[in-house]
This record gives sequence, structure tokens and C-alpha cells, in this order.
Amino acid sequence: TGDARGPLRSALGKRDMQGALQRLQRLRDIYGPDGVYIELQRHFDRHQEADNQALIELSQRFGLPIMASNGVRYARAGGRALLDVLTSIRHKTTLEKAGRLLNPNAECYLKTSQKMEQLFRDLPEALANTEHLSERVNFTLEDLGYRFPEYPVPGGGSMIRYLRKLVDEGARRHYRPYSERARKQIARELNLIEKLDLAGYFLIVWDIVRFCQKQDILVQGRGSAANSAVCYSLDITAVDPVGMDLLFERFLSEERGEWPDIDLDLPSGNRRERVIQYVYDRYGEQGAAMTATVITYRGRSAVREVGKALAFPVEMLDRLSRLMNAWRAESFREELPARFREAGLDPSDSRVRSFLKMWTQIQDLPRHLGQHTGGMVIAQGHLDSVVPLENATMKDRRVVQWDKEDCADLGIVKVDLLGLGMMAALQDSLQLIHHSGSGLDLAHLPPDDPEVYALLQKADTIGVFQVESRAQMATLPRLKPRCFYDLVVEIAIIRPGPIVGRMVHPYLRRRTGQEPVTYPHPSLEPILKRTLGIPLFQEQLLRIAMVAAGFTGGEAEELRRALGFKRSEARMKKIELKLRQGLQRTGITGQAAETIIRYITSFALYGFPESHSASFALLAYASAYIKVHYPAAFYASLLNNQPMGFYHPATLVKDAQRRSQRIKAIDVLRSDWPCTLEEDGSVRLGLMYVAGLRKEQGKRIEQERRQNPFLSIDELRRRTGLRKAEMKVLAEIGALNGFGMKRRQALWQI
Repeated sequence: TGDARGPLRSALGKRDMQGALQRLQRLRDIYGPDGVYIELQRHFDRHQEADNQALIELSQRFGLPIMASNGVRYARAGGRALLDVLTSIRHKTTLEKAGRLLNPNAECYLKTSQKMEQLFRDLPEALANTEHLSERVNFTLEDLGYRFPEYPVPGGGSMIRYLRKLVDEGARRHYRPYSERARKQIARELNLIEKLDLAGYFLIVWDIVRFCQKQDILVQGRGSAANSAVCYSLDITAVDPVGMDLLFERFLSEERGEWPDIDLDLPSGNRRERVIQYVYDRYGEQGAAMTATVITYRGRSAVREVGKALAFPVEMLDRLSRLMNAWRAESFREELPARFREAGLDPSDSRVRSFLKMWTQIQDLPRHLGQHTGGMVIAQGHLDSVVPLENATMKDRRVVQWDKEDCADLGIVKVDLLGLGMMAALQDSLQLIHHSGSGLDLAHLPPDDPEVYALLQKADTIGVFQVESRAQMATLPRLKPRCFYDLVVEIAIIRPGPIVGRMVHPYLRRRTGQEPVTYPHPSLEPILKRTLGIPLFQEQLLRIAMVAAGFTGGEAEELRRALGFKRSEARMKKIELKLRQGLQRTGITGQAAETIIRYITSFALYGFPESHSASFALLAYASAYIKVHYPAAFYASLLNNQPMGFYHPATLVKDAQRRSQRIKAIDVLRSDWPCTLEEDGSVRLGLMYVAGLRKEQGKRIEQERRQNPFLSIDELRRRTGLRKAEMKVLAEIGALNGFGMKRRQALWQI
């Protein structure tokens, strides 16, 4: 009916019965007499009823069944006003000017069977045929026919056998000695992977990691994958979950009934794009695509879109945008009248009331599709037979039209290939260090270097991954990290979860001995002992739910998801009730029960996974180690990968100078496009920091100078084709964006 209705309405509107006959005959020829129904709708529109009579005549002439529908556009009759606003937004007009773009009445809602029977009481066969058709349409989203690619095992053996072989080899490399505890954990994980038929997934992720290693592209798995000893043995992650006692169910459990989620951090820029293109090439043009993100109406965007549809003046929209940006409708409804008056608006005005109603209803509705930062979907065969695809704006990329939540709900596998600026900086640092003759390797950094922890305790961490913010700098001297796990805690503690849950200061007081270590219940001591009785990680909350409330691993993971980004009040109350019932069954009541519930409900929304924090701690330790022992490479790499982190390049240069690292000014006869190291250990600033100089121009200067180091200024200008004005910019470089250097002598005369 969807294919036919538009052309038929157009033809019937002009009373072009011959055209309608031709179109209907074509549809009948394509789908057969049992595959075409003639659709009738009744919205109390006399023109529509005239079309209905013509359609009934056509059905009789062709011997085709009629069916009744309602062209549903919204669930309830009250949804018409929001649909009108959305229609006006779509057509870039106002409600006053939309005219016939809008529905004439509010009849396009989901009607009850009783109302439909009243509307079509003269055509009972139309309703009967609707029911018959609904029985024929047995499609569900439960089985889309999606298949994850099978990994081509060398020699044609089974995937699980090959995975077991790779894991055993990797475990023997990583675990020395290969303890009984590690053996049991790996065996448990492999048995579950075999039971859930996930061997191909792990092999394909391992294949991507192996490609990165062969191409000298730094890669590290993070997120919940760091909870898996199998991932650790396959070099997918660098965190030992056995040694850190991480919760495997946070990553994979039988009850969840869904694919695991592995995130791979890659250097941002061209190296990450090479990995993405490798996946496209390996699995075919129709076998892989990026996932989408659904951009919704929130705060400022909702204000401007709704306000334009209501024809609000620009000045009023500016005031409303400042007032309501990033506010949630349910959280400040009572404050609105006073806030509106502060903004010069009358809350009793009908337009303002209408605006508020529409603004509230439009919150979180889809606005448009974007591209996920790195999620890739891979399929066996043609992905477009499962989900619609579209070309991305970037060349050689395709995007599925579903977001990651849709893909997870429908059993479609996603691998995240995420670009991280610090990964690029670390890889650039290693390359600079190797050129200087050192064989430094991130996988084998000396552990627990005292100079690294001295730097952290002094909060001398400008440029150090994850611990360079002012909040982190204020906490480091109080926490005084002395080992790797302290760094894991430091990264996790300055997060919204511990802050909202009022857990930061109690932890710091307990660490310094100012407050005794206590536990809400004795059964929680093994879970909270390492964090002094204070829950700081998501995994701890899941284990608390499992121990204190009797949740299974799958139920605990469902708890985490329920308390995640898209939680609702109704779902929260249901979860709290389930927690209370579980606590009563285990005999935990009173203040202990209230404390546990407060921990979970106030913290889980913003909780940081311990495995995630451990993965970040590895990068934090590596960046701090390079800053301490190879400062020239550290600062040059940071400057070459801006923008990233919290600080302007000028601040990085000042920090380097404070630490006695010499930074040399830009010199058109010595500087490459990026910042480089010189033989005396100093950093030469690159042409990339010349304001107004394009990259292709800077690269041209670098190339010409490398081919002939003895070029004169005039000859360099002639060969590069730069205009005099551009050369003047280079010639007059003195101070670099406020870096505080003395102005140098002009390098040539113009």
C-alpha cells in the first residue's frame, strides 16, 4: 500500500482514472492478485472520501481486496501539535505559513478497534481484510538474517580450536609462571565463548590488532574488554584482569544474550583511517559500515527550532537559548516562571506557554543522523540486506542508518575503532626516541618508576594523559600515588559518579588515616577493601548487587544498563524495588540497605569501569614516563598533535622551559612542518605554528630545503612559489603566539 498510495492519490485527485488504472495494473502484475490491497483512510475529510469511493470502484474492477488503515503519525490525538511543529521545522517555515503542509485535523492517531469499527461500519470487509493482512505480515526484528563473518582458519580447522591455540600461546607469553588461577579463568572464558559461538568475533578483533602490529600502528583495547583474560592473551588489551581481579561478567555473560563490546584505541588521524580502510577492504564494500548516532533535540537546539516554528523574534530566541541550554525539562519545571521573568518573558503569555509545551515534548526526539566516532559493523555477505546503508560525507566510508543501541538490541556486532590523540602523541614520541637510538617499547616500560610517581605526587602533569586537569592536579598531592593501582584510582575518582555520590573526600580522608575504614555490611569487605570501603568503580557496584541483593551476573549487567545514559524514572523505581527485595532476602536491612541503595542509584549513572580506568592508567603511566625520561620527544609529539588535552601550545612550551627543556624558535631554514628534535636535544618548532601558512606550503618549503640544504632565501621563495606577502610572514616571525621569545632578526630582505 505504501508504494501505491502516493501515485493513486495524485491520479485520483485529478480524476485521472486512466492513470490510476495503469498504475494499479502495474502493481498487480508485479505482486500478483494476492499481494495488492487497496487502502482506505477516513479522517473526516470530504475530498478524501471522494477518493475512497474511487478506490472502492477500482477494487471492484480489478477484483482486489480493500483494507482500512489510519495513516498513523502519532500515538494520541494530542500529538498533532508537535507533528505540526516538526513539519514546520522540516520545511523551514512557521506554523502560520505552513498552510496545507499541516494535517487538517487530529485524526491521524493510533485508534482503538472500536473507533475503527465505527468509522468503517459500512465496509466491514475492509476491517476484516486489515486483520487478515496483519496475520500474513509475520516479519519481526528478532531474526534479521544477520551473520557475523566466519574467520578463515588456516588449514580449514574450526574457529574455536584455532582460538584456543592462539590464547594458549599468548597466555604462556603473558603469564610467567602460568598460574592455576589464570588457567582456570581462561578455561572458563573459552568455554563460555564456545557455548555462545563467539570464537569468530574474537578472531576478527585479533586480526585487526595483528594488522596494526604489522603496520606499526599503536593499538590498545579498553573498556569492558579489559575484564577478559582471553583478550589479554590475544594482545587485544594490555591489562591483566586476573592480577587485578576484574569482573568478567562486566564484559560477557550468558544471561545477557548479546555480543561483547570491544573498543580499540588507535592513534587519531591517518593511522586510524588505515585501519578502518583495512576493515572495508577485507570484508567488502557491502560487508562493513560505520554505525550512526541519532542526534536528538536537546536544550539549545530545541529552543531555536521550536522558537522559529512559532515565529519568535531572534532576540527572544537568544534569551531563551541562554536560559534553557543544557537544562532538562523535568528538573526545572517549577523554576520556569521566575526564570522566564528574568529573561523578560511573560510566563502567562499563550505563545510562551505553547513554546514551553512543545519544547518539553520535543526533548530527546530524533533530529538527524550523525556518524559514530568509530563504531564499525561487520557482516557475512551483504550488510544492506539487513540494515539500510548510506554514503558518508568522508570519501570511501559507508554508514548504517541505525545507532549502536539499535545494533546491540538487534544482535548486530559492532567493533569500536576509536581515535585517541594521546595514542598518536605516544607513537610519535616512540618514533622520535627510536631515531635517537633508544629501543623503548610501551609494552615493556619499567614498572613503578620512582621518578614517575614523584612527578605525579607533585602534580607536575601538564600534558600527561588523564591527570592534567586542574581537579586532578588538586587531588594528586593528596592521594600521592605510589603504585599502578593508585593511578587507576586517581583516574577514576575525579569523575561525576564519585563526586555526585560524595565519595571523593571520604576516600582521601581514609587514605591519609583521618577516617576509619568501614563497610556498609561485612559481606562487602572483599569487594571494597582495595578502595577503603568506598565504591569507585562500576564493577564494584555490580558485585555489590550480586553479593548483597543476590543478583546474577546477567542481572547485574542489566542493572548497569538500566542505570545508564537513557534511564527513566519508572525504570529507576522498578530497579530500586528489585534491589530492596534482594537485600531483604539476604537479610540486609536498615541503614546498611539504604547506604547500598544510595551507592548504586546515585553513582551507577556516572560510574567509571575499573577495566576502563586501568587501560587509561597504562597510557597515563606511559606518557608520564616519557615526560620524565624523554622530555624533548614528549613535548615535540604533544605540539605536533594539537589540539588535544587541556592546554594551549604556549602553555606546553612554557612548561617545557620550566623543566629546562630548550625550545627553539621557528626558522624557515631549519624548521620542518612538524616540530622536530635537534642534535643538541632541543625541540625546533615547526612551520605548522606559523599563523596563515597552509600545510601544503609548509611541506613544500620543507621538501625544497631537504633536497638542497644550501638554498638561498630568494631561491627558496622562487622554488616554492610563495607570494611576497607570505614570505614576509615567515621573515617577520619573532614571538610565537605569545610564547614569550625575543623577536629574531629578519632572515632576509624583501
